[in-house]
Amino acid sequence: MVVVTPRRTLAGQLLVLQLAIIVVVLVAVAAVSLAQSAATFNRVEGRRVAALGEQLAGSPLLRDRLNTPAPAELVAPLVQNARTQSGVTSVTVADARGRVISSTDPTLVGTPLVLGDPRVVRGRSWSGELAIGGSRELVAQVPVLGAGAENLGDQLGVVVIGEAAPSWSARLVGASSYLFTYLGIASLLGVVGSWLLARRIKRQTLGLEPREIAGLAEHREALLHGIAEGVIALDPQQRVTLVNAVGSRLLDLPEQCLGRSLADLRISGRLRDVLAGTGDPEARDEVVVRGGRVLVMNRMTVVKDGRRLGSVTTLRDRTELARLEREIGSFRSTTELLRAQTHEFANQLHTISGLIQIGEHDEVVRYVDALSQHRASLDLTVTSRIHDTAVAALLMAKSALAAERRVELRISERTGLDRLEPGLAVDVATVLGNLVDNAVEAVADGTARDGDRPAWVEVELRRDAASVEIVVRDSGPGVAPELAQEVFTHGFTTKAAQGGERGIGLALTRLVCKRRGGEVAVTNTTEGAMFTARMSVTAVAEAVS
Repeated sequence: MVVVTPRRTLAGQLLVLQLAIIVVVLVAVAAVSLAQSAATFNRVEGRRVAALGEQLAGSPLLRDRLNTPAPAELVAPLVQNARTQSGVTSVTVADARGRVISSTDPTLVGTPLVLGDPRVVRGRSWSGELAIGGSRELVAQVPVLGAGAENLGDQLGVVVIGEAAPSWSARLVGASSYLFTYLGIASLLGVVGSWLLARRIKRQTLGLEPREIAGLAEHREALLHGIAEGVIALDPQQRVTLVNAVGSRLLDLPEQCLGRSLADLRISGRLRDVLAGTGDPEARDEVVVRGGRVLVMNRMTVVKDGRRLGSVTTLRDRTELARLEREIGSFRSTTELLRAQTHEFANQLHTISGLIQIGEHDEVVRYVDALSQHRASLDLTVTSRIHDTAVAALLMAKSALAAERRVELRISERTGLDRLEPGLAVDVATVLGNLVDNAVEAVADGTARDGDRPAWVEVELRRDAASVEIVVRDSGPGVAPELAQEVFTHGFTTKAAQGGERGIGLALTRLVCKRRGGEVAVTNTTEGAMFTARMSVTAVAEAVS
C-alpha cells in the first residue's frame, strides 16, 4: 500500500518560510544583543572594579597594616569587609614581593599573584580579564604605594578586585523573557502576514496552487506546439506575449520576438490592422497575404472582469487551398461558359422557332447568317491576335460570361501574343482571368445602377523578349486613389468571410506577378479603371510579400 503524503498548500509553504526567516532573524538579534551585553558589562564593570581597587589601595588603614611584620591577619578583615560592601566576586591583596597574603578565595593565599601586566609591580594599574581560581573574571590590579615619610612612594603591595562575568547561558536566561515575547509577536505577525499574502497570491493566480500553475503552463506549451494552426497573443500595448512555432513561421517572426511590439517587428499594413483589431472587430476569417502565403486569420479580444487583457489571433495557411480554388475556378468557368452558351442558344432557338411559326423563312436564314458571322468575327478576332490556345480559350469563355451580364468584352487592336511556354501560359491565364473577372464585376455593378451607361471591358496583351504585359480597361467607376495599393493587399473573398470584402483574386494576381519578377498596378482613366500587369518570361526564385 502506497501512502501519499499530502503536499503543503501555498499558504502553508509561505507560513513555514516566513517563520523560518523570523527565527533566523531572532537568533541573529539575540546573538547581537548578547555581544552588546558583554561589551556593556566589560565597560561598566571594568570602571567599577577599577574604582573599588583604587579606593581600597588608597586606604590608610591598608597601608599601615601592610607595613606590620605579620600583615596577613590584619588585612583579612579589610578584604572581607570590601567584598561585603561592594558585592564583587573576589578581593585579593598581595605584598610587595607579589605573593598573596589575603584573599576571599583561601586557595590563593601564599601563591604568587597572577599579573595581567608586569608593570603592575612597578606602580602601574591594569584592568582586564584574568583566569583566577579556575574561572575568568574581570579584574582591576592597583598598586598600594606608601604615604609615610619613611616609605613615601614605595610599593607596599597590590590590590586585586575581581568580578565574574555571567555565562552566555545565564545572559540568555536573563534575556529569555523579552526574547520569547518578541518571538510570539513575530510569529503572530508572520502567521497573519502569510495568510494575507497567500490570499492575495491566490486571488492573483485564480485560486490555483503552484503545482497546478506549473501543470497549466506545461499543458499550454503542449497545446501551442501541438496544433497545426498558428497562434499569436498581444497585450493592450500591441506587444507579443505568446506565439507558437507555426505562428512564428507563418508571420516570419524572429526567434526573440516576445515582448516586442508590432512596430519593432516591422509589421505594418493590412497584417497590422488585423492583429491590432483596428478594422472591423466582428470580422471573421480575414485573409492576409504575408511572405508569399495566403493566411486566414481570426482575432478575439480577451477580457477579464471588464478589463481588457489583449487579444489572441489564430492563423491558417490557405496558400494550398487558394491553389486548389484556382483549379476549381477553372472548372467553374467552364461550367459557367456552358451555362451561358446554353442560355444564349436557347434564346436564339426560341427566336428561330418564332420566326418559323409566323412563316418568316427568309428572315430565319438572315438571322442564322448574322449569328454565324458574329461568332466567326469573334473567333477570328481572338485567334488572329492571340496565338496561345489556353489564353484564347479563356478569353472566349470570359466573353460569353460578360455578354450574359450585358458587358462587352473587347480585344484591343494593339494586342499581339504568340504561343507561351506552359508555365508562363498558366500564370498569364491566372492574372488575365482575375483582372477580367474583377473588371466585369465592377462594370456590371455600375450598369445596374446606371442603365444608360455602356458597359465594356477591353483587354490588351503584348509580349516582348523579356516580359508579358497585360492591360485591362473598363468603363466602371474606377478605384479611389487611396485604395490603389490596398486593393492588392487586402486578400478578401466572399468565400472566406460571408458578407466581407472581395479581392483575393487581386491579391493572388500580385503574388503571381511578383513571383514572375513583375508588378501589377491600377490607375484611373477618363472612362474608368485600368489595371496593368507585367511579368518576366523567367520566374524568380522567391516571391516577395
